[in-house]
Amino acid sequence: MPKIKICGLFRKEDIAFVNEAEPDYIGFVFAQSRRRVSPADALRLRDGLKDGICPVGVFVNQPIEEILRLYRDGAIRMIQLHGGEDESYIAELKALCAAPVIKAFRAEALGDAGAVQTAADFALFDNGSGGTGQTFDWSRLVSIENPWFLAGGISLDNIDQAARLKPYCIDVSTGAETNGIKDRNKIIELVRRVKQTV
Repeated sequence: MPKIKICGLFRKEDIAFVNEAEPDYIGFVFAQSRRRVSPADALRLRDGLKDGICPVGVFVNQPIEEILRLYRDGAIRMIQLHGGEDESYIAELKALCAAPVIKAFRAEALGDAGAVQTAADFALFDNGSGGTGQTFDWSRLVSIENPWFLAGGISLDNIDQAARLKPYCIDVSTGAETNGIKDRNKIIELVRRVKQTV
């Protein structure tokens, strides 16, 4: 059974929705985005998050010290890198904190071998820079060596198909929204559908 992450939370109502649904992970976006949260907002939202749900910080080419501060303050327990962060950046980050690191790759990075090389704990495959709400050709996802997250355009229409690909985790953002706002019923149903996967 894959795990599931609901990304892009920025309201106290969003926290209430995920506390009810109980996904494995949630995401706070610290990069430039309509879903962006400040460090203070993330701490406040994190305080209301149910134990057992792991908060992930999403970053794009941001200073390592900024990430470390959020980790040390307890706002996040996992780090997701969505920019051009190279392997030396990842190595430095991992040397300075114990948080697992997810490195996002555009789908075309898979190449013909269906694998990427990274020191990150997890690879994440997305269509573009993230938050686009668009899928990519999932047939490219073959024999991936790292534990991997699947993102990009996942919704109630294709969540069952995504789960059958057996990623480590399915990452949903736009597909858990209605008119740009997190939707309680969609979140609950998305999590339920993934957790019933055999």
